[in-house]
Amino acid sequence: MFAHHQARINASITHLLCLLVLWSSTLAQTPQSPQPPEQEVVRVFTELIQTDVMVFDKEGHFVNGLRPENFVLRIDGKVRPLEAFEQITAGSNEEAQMAAARGTQLMPRSNNSTRVVPLDRGRTVFFYLDDLHLDVSGLNAAKKLVSHFVEKEMGQNDEAAIISATGEIGFLQQLTDNRLVLHEALNRVKSRWQTNRDNESPVMTEYNALLIDKNDFDTLGYFVDETMRVNPGLTRDIAANIVRSRANALLGQTSRVTSDTLSGLASAIRSMKSLPGRKLLFLLSNGFLIDNSHSDESYKLRQIASAAAQTGVVIYSMDARGLVVSLSDASSPASFDLSGRLERANHDELFATQDGLNALARDTGGKAIFNTNDFKPGLLGALKETSVYYLLAWKPEKTGNSPGRFRNIDVSIVGRPDLIVRVRRGFFDAAPETAAGVADAAWSKRAGSENKQQDPNKIAAAKLKEAIVAPYPDSKIPLAISLDYHDVVGKGSIISASLQMPGEFLAFGPEGEKTQALVDIAGAFYNDRGQVFSSFYDRIVTTAPSAEAARGYHGDITYTYPAKLMPGLYQARIAVRDLKSGLAGSARAWIEIPDLSKRQLTLSSLLLGEHNQSPINNVSKNGDDISPVFLNPSHRFRRESNLRFLVFLYNAMRSPSDSQPDAAIQVQLVRDDQPVMTTALRKISTEGIADFDHLPYAAEIPLSALGPGRYVLHVTVIDRVSKRSASQQTHFDVY
Repeated sequence: MFAHHQARINASITHLLCLLVLWSSTLAQTPQSPQPPEQEVVRVFTELIQTDVMVFDKEGHFVNGLRPENFVLRIDGKVRPLEAFEQITAGSNEEAQMAAARGTQLMPRSNNSTRVVPLDRGRTVFFYLDDLHLDVSGLNAAKKLVSHFVEKEMGQNDEAAIISATGEIGFLQQLTDNRLVLHEALNRVKSRWQTNRDNESPVMTEYNALLIDKNDFDTLGYFVDETMRVNPGLTRDIAANIVRSRANALLGQTSRVTSDTLSGLASAIRSMKSLPGRKLLFLLSNGFLIDNSHSDESYKLRQIASAAAQTGVVIYSMDARGLVVSLSDASSPASFDLSGRLERANHDELFATQDGLNALARDTGGKAIFNTNDFKPGLLGALKETSVYYLLAWKPEKTGNSPGRFRNIDVSIVGRPDLIVRVRRGFFDAAPETAAGVADAAWSKRAGSENKQQDPNKIAAAKLKEAIVAPYPDSKIPLAISLDYHDVVGKGSIISASLQMPGEFLAFGPEGEKTQALVDIAGAFYNDRGQVFSSFYDRIVTTAPSAEAARGYHGDITYTYPAKLMPGLYQARIAVRDLKSGLAGSARAWIEIPDLSKRQLTLSSLLLGEHNQSPINNVSKNGDDISPVFLNPSHRFRRESNLRFLVFLYNAMRSPSDSQPDAAIQVQLVRDDQPVMTTALRKISTEGIADFDHLPYAAEIPLSALGPGRYVLHVTVIDRVSKRSASQQTHFDVY
């Protein structure tokens, strides 16, 4: 037997497990034919560059069934042979395995482990809101579109994040499947848009300034003439200098704002490198001007395209202005131009503000969606278009050229010029070194030198902190986390953060006369503003009876930490680090703690446990069946077992007739957003319950009729006295 030692034990969880045993009923369900697991053979290849390609016919339908010989790949005009080829479905397990081949995911020591990759994956969708260039109308349109996705289009296994150019969203700017968090993030975005105009006469816009800088004859001539008219006595040369000075100052302001937008986008894309699979990013903006004379914005666009190629990001740009007739702002003063020169020069202003959006979409293999007031078709089209793609793998050409060169990519279909091919336009051989990168490298070198003098425990703590505050979880040691909320009489709301890690990822070694694995664990509870409200640090010691037993260890190690928090929205972040291998892993989850003092109908978390099936499925109510049931942090259950769940109903109203609650519960299982089991309403028994403010209900679900995959357990309770309802849900996997 392996021995595990940890410092924290949650006594209240033990009490809840007893309730799982004593207050359970078996839920009947309509049997369905077991779904055999799909037998897929995926070729994994390394040391190759992978290029994702989408191919469409003239009607916009994806072209299935193409083979390697149908493709011609050119790098800088030279044909490169394909070393591997796959047709990939976005969000599939094969996509995750391809991501592992790219080095974004570490496979376990045991090659036959399947616990790293979820049985059912989903899409990864980002929304980048350019609040520096979105006016109030554009921002409202963008928010409406994102809200529609969250409520109507976000699938059961999808994850999404909302990012703003200003970073105003703060701590909520995270990838999550929690709709409440996404709505809260969206509510924090405010328009920071300001039209850059100088205060002199005649009024000069950003586009006017850009044309003047490019020596546009009509624009420069108009402003020089008007400046001389407003300021009699000026020579034409002096007036021209004044006009150019105004244009330079205005372009300087414009370039700084555009640079902030592009820098924020580049940073967001680079941070996604650790995420497996292909990512879809919607860029929502009112457009911006690309001015290369006052900045390096074209170079930044190339950097973004290269970063997107390295991280698997496809950009779909949306002009939030919708169908635009004129860019003239009726609320702002306009230059009076009887000659028509200014109007003629401003004819291409709309296209100029869309150039950057179009380039970002085209260069990353995506699409620009312009001149429409209904963004939903564009959203749905992008989700559909990116659901399937071809993955071409090829060897980079080894040359003596210096790194940093931008490589151009071109893909065509042999003999089919009628087909539309969308592919990334290029990438840098090596990511150009930025000032921030140089500073980071210098810091790392200095920190490495200092670490040699530091206490190993301090170094371990620093590594754990680094994993906790990272933009995305670290999967080198895959972790499963669950947050459970319940209210305890006399103690208040209790949050239990339970963590489970697979033992095959741990490194065992001699510790004195024993063979042990040592894992440091640290965690913290953050509120929605990123403030730490509770934290912990511990060490887990796992002892093996022998070195041989350690090599074949496949058990799970579970750790639970309870915390008492005030009502609100919280995120738990937990990280672990194996002291012998140095590998780290992290996980995070959100939970909302309700305020029971408001006396509103509320449910606790759904507490899940596993119970082995016996010949008799019904659970005894008199205590005859007292087999142990343990909470399962990973929410993974074997098909031959039963899932037991417990939920508490708080603040149920009493009936005037007998002063007791009258509540009914309905349970539903959902997979891929489709219900696979729905029970009839069942009255929650109050027999033997002393505290009606904490009304428990437990049930057991046989899993033998369910196919392997991810499911959502959805529980709805109706208070028939107050005519109100409350619901709670959580996911679980069957394997």
